[in-house]
Amino acid sequence: MIPISSRLAASRIHYAWVIIALTFIVIVVTAGVRATSGVLIVPFENEFHWSRATISFAIGVNLLVYGLVGPFAAAAMDRFGVRRTMALSLGVAAAGVALSPLMYYPWQLVLLWGLVVGLSTGFVGAYLAAYIAARWFHARQGMVVGLLTAANAAGQLIFLPTNAALIASVGWRAMVLILAAIVLLVVLPLLLLMRDHPQDLGLFAYGDTTGHGIVPRHSGNPVTVAFRAVWGAMGIRDFWLISGGYFVCGASTMGLIGTHLIPACVDHGLTEVTAAGLLAATGVFAVIGGTASGWLSDRFDNRYLLFWYYGLRGLSLMYLPFAFNLSFYGLSLFSIFYGLDWIATAPPTVRLLSQAVGVERIGIMVAWITVIHQIGGASVAYLAGVFRIGFGTYFEAFILAGLLCIAAALMVLFIGTGQRGVAEPAPAAKAYF
Repeated sequence: MIPISSRLAASRIHYAWVIIALTFIVIVVTAGVRATSGVLIVPFENEFHWSRATISFAIGVNLLVYGLVGPFAAAAMDRFGVRRTMALSLGVAAAGVALSPLMYYPWQLVLLWGLVVGLSTGFVGAYLAAYIAARWFHARQGMVVGLLTAANAAGQLIFLPTNAALIASVGWRAMVLILAAIVLLVVLPLLLLMRDHPQDLGLFAYGDTTGHGIVPRHSGNPVTVAFRAVWGAMGIRDFWLISGGYFVCGASTMGLIGTHLIPACVDHGLTEVTAAGLLAATGVFAVIGGTASGWLSDRFDNRYLLFWYYGLRGLSLMYLPFAFNLSFYGLSLFSIFYGLDWIATAPPTVRLLSQAVGVERIGIMVAWITVIHQIGGASVAYLAGVFRIGFGTYFEAFILAGLLCIAAALMVLFIGTGQRGVAEPAPAAKAYF
């Protein structure tokens, strides 16, 4: 194992890019595992005659556990190492997926797809992009965060249609076994090539020629470390401003559009297949927007980037109710515009949070604001349904969400008031790509 990584470390390509390639693959695969529950709803209904509410409850447990475990997962990586933690989480995820054909009772669905899959994929959750970027990169952190964030959308785009096609051709049992095998295949290169720190290979982080950017190693009980980190951040005003923006981010993406766009389209006479196509197109442009946002966050004031992202998202949500009356092309325009903005907020949010709390605990703190992001999403997913029942339409939900985004756009301008929004990135070492 050591000679392979040593040879790569001695090349002119900095080993940090190998780490990013491995992490990208891991995120794509785990995102695909999480997204698979959506294509299993109908097969489970048809075979087991479980209600939609029962299956949705298991998926809800998955989403909640996925968000809540993040801070403790980041602390566990500090304590036990990135390679061991990621490899173990992938192994557990593969086991949970592979055991699915043995299910017979609803509690087994909740156990496997709710708790086991939720916990295991949560260990390589949304915080991982910031965690790896802070540890391996002194320059181009924003671009790296954007790229790894886009991997989540890429995983859904790759695995959703693929898994749906496999279910149609060979059945859901064969599909989950193939998925589990794919997850296990990723473990081998992870064990061979992943390293916990640049220092393990005698390197500095990418772009750091002085050693000042080295993130210290931490030890201690992961639960205690996680709570101590958030307790220390509670007295920082910028932490609450950033968290408030991320709450709105979750509310206006996974909570509203991710949950209710398809039923809203059906309300206006579109088929579910057409509506799903619009949502898939949104994911395509999310990959483009998230990657571009990472590049921009390395070069421009991140407060102003968030201002424009939240503001334009708000305008697009207020446009959406009227787009339903503009035929499929009006919705296509929304899909493109909103998709470019979908995950664009992540890179500048991470950069600003790093400045507010320091790089030492950025992975844990991103995990904590992801918890707030998930709470925002869960709250609006429920409230939008209440609005739909009460008013008979999603109009009020879309307009209020748009206004909430406008408020978030104004709020983020107060982050780091009187300070420069983003530090100048250090120049990359010339000896490396």
